[in-house]
Amino acid sequence: MQHHLQVNGMTCGHCERAVVHAVRQVDPEATVQVDLAQGKVVVESDKARDALAAAITEEGYTVAA
Repeated sequence: MQHHLQVNGMTCGHCERAVVHAVRQVDPEATVQVDLAQGKVVVESDKARDALAAAITEEGYTVAA
């Protein structure tokens, strides 16, 4: 399942790594693509969108509904 998330607050490579790490804590097999310029994250995972969004939020970023 492909999840499209709008993530606010990502500005650099560290942010990208933090988001990817957060997602992989929920699903180690997830494929994660981050577009820093547009604040978009595409996750290929069977896990629930809410669980993925919560993990990103715990890293200090805001996930738009």
